[in-house]
Amino acid sequence: MKFNLREDAARNMMLVAHRGFWGGNIPCNTVPAFDTALRHGADMIEIDLDRTADGKLVIFHPGMEQALLGFSESIERLPFDFVKQLRYINIDNVPTQFGIPTFDEILERYKDKCYINVDKFWTHPREISDAIRAHGMADQMVVKAKPKKEMLDIVEEFCADMPYMAIISDEKELELLKGRRLNFVGSEVLFREDTARVASAEFIKERHDKGEIVWCNSIVYNYRTVIAADRTDDRAMCGDPEGSWGWIADRGFDLMQTDMVLEAALFLEKTGRRKRR
Repeated sequence: MKFNLREDAARNMMLVAHRGFWGGNIPCNTVPAFDTALRHGADMIEIDLDRTADGKLVIFHPGMEQALLGFSESIERLPFDFVKQLRYINIDNVPTQFGIPTFDEILERYKDKCYINVDKFWTHPREISDAIRAHGMADQMVVKAKPKKEMLDIVEEFCADMPYMAIISDEKELELLKGRRLNFVGSEVLFREDTARVASAEFIKERHDKGEIVWCNSIVYNYRTVIAADRTDDRAMCGDPEGSWGWIADRGFDLMQTDMVLEAALFLEKTGRRKRR
């Protein structure tokens, strides 16, 4: 299967599943979470990575051991043979049957099926990029990082051929990309107010005219840390999808990261906003 993020985003508004689908007894960052998200209409899955004490890459959000496992020790201090026996807990603090998958398992399972965004890949860039290349999946990956020198140095060294999106809140930050050897495809924009320049239809059109795409988040990771004004999944699920997902689509954003893939997909399709051509 051929992957071309710009072309795919031109055809459809793309939905990114934040940690897959999770709820009920299904924990985030697990195989059923990702499988369900793809069935619900996700084009891309966002995953979190951690590394065990003996160097094994696993799918887990660092620092969330107590919340997700009911376990206080850090995975980074534990051997893989121990980690693979751990089980997630659900919202009622009850153990589930779901364990922690390895990065290799996830790569093999979703090869040729969808785009994958590894969050904070810069924590272990060599190991992550080596695994991606071993599976022949460089074209499926989406690398995001702030356009700071130390981050761009890492991208340039380890994944210059992979689609790179700059995380910005001000378009002036894009000037730092000049002279860099990157496969720059567009920007993920963060904004506290929807009147921000990077959230404007004018800015998005200008980026489109340059052949770039633009990513927006409707997720609420922390309500005190605003990343897309009030154009959120919360607003949509509480009765105003037009003011959230509809607004994001109408502004011209190409990708939307959401925790509510099925509901967002159904809304966008019902209102004729999913297909672009």
